[in-house]
Amino acid sequence: MFYSLGEYPLFNVKRPIYLDSHATTPVDPRVLETMLPFFTERFGNASSRTHAYGQDAAAAVRTAREEVASLLGAGAREIVFTSGATESNNIAIKGLAHARRDRGRTIVTTEIEHDSVLDVCGALEREGFEIVRLPVSRDGLLSLDILERAVDRSTLLVSVMAANNEIGVLQPIAEAARIAHASGAVFHSDIAQAAGKIPLALGEWGVDLASVSAHKLYGPKGAGALYIRRQRPRIEIQPIVEGGGHEGGLRSGTLNVPGIVGLGRACAIARDEMAAEADRLAALRVRLLDGLTSRIDGVSINGSMSARLPHNLNVSFEGIEGEGLMLALGDLAVSPGAACASATDAPSHVLRAIGVPAALARATIRFGLSRFTTAEEVDEAAQRVARVVHHLRPSGQSSRTVNSSVQNSA
Repeated sequence: MFYSLGEYPLFNVKRPIYLDSHATTPVDPRVLETMLPFFTERFGNASSRTHAYGQDAAAAVRTAREEVASLLGAGAREIVFTSGATESNNIAIKGLAHARRDRGRTIVTTEIEHDSVLDVCGALEREGFEIVRLPVSRDGLLSLDILERAVDRSTLLVSVMAANNEIGVLQPIAEAARIAHASGAVFHSDIAQAAGKIPLALGEWGVDLASVSAHKLYGPKGAGALYIRRQRPRIEIQPIVEGGGHEGGLRSGTLNVPGIVGLGRACAIARDEMAAEADRLAALRVRLLDGLTSRIDGVSINGSMSARLPHNLNVSFEGIEGEGLMLALGDLAVSPGAACASATDAPSHVLRAIGVPAALARATIRFGLSRFTTAEEVDEAAQRVARVVHHLRPSGQSSRTVNSSVQNSA
């Protein structure tokens, strides 16, 4: 079912066009409806099992656990609830490293991971662990040959994200997990951008640990999950938060029942509607790209188009000063890259890793289409970006596209 964000209900004014769904998504009205009773009449603590209020909350948490597991291709007992993917990444990587430090001291990851992976690895590096950060190709893909050469018996953990949060590129997760396991390493994946957008089968793929955020798939902020394999083999990690033994002792703290219920409902909706939604969003992306390239020359696509999230488009514009690009776009809600890095002027580490020059990286827009994006919004966005690029380019430079200028679309 398709919903439009429409107008601000309190002010009756037209909303800015929102095309930044990699940063966050609005809560689906159906998710909100499911959550609301757990703020009021169904407010029980899920750990208070001696009375009906707590039992009701515990039952709702069990249902959500099953819904999350179903979307991920996992078992319900393999789901640990957290505050989001950043916390899940911390628990997975730090917890595994500290629990198995006698097994090895090397962690292998890629140069294009989210900061919540790279920064955790940096912290462990300061503790004496060896961090191997693998390059990716110009299209953003990790070479399995490079990974295989990097992993050996000293490797404790391999962490490779399923889908990149900037360029949307999908990595070969099942194959990477197989390579990790061949040397006895544990395999972790940050699947925050992939969950609910592409089919996942974590158990079948051999993933040992995986991190999810609710707000990336139309659920609430402050809720997430960590998948931890429980058999063949059972993965043991050391908790990084103590105090009460919640979630099997892996993540202590009173459960955020409304958030967990919202995450579960968001996963159930995604499971049922993902295929149709992906087709619609992929068509809108084609429409957006055509709208840009029919009006502007010097447009380059960053990242593979054949192995990519259906709602992602990351493009750079030659011949303009990037510093003024976002400002000139006004209330068009897009971003140059990761939301967590938007306060810095430094070029995106992801774009640097795939060889995009600094000046071009600064003149980049990441479009994240959503369940609520309309064709009319896509058309208006393309027109507005074209006007801005036209204005920012030196006078006399053509803004009409030459198809050969669309690069890296393989």
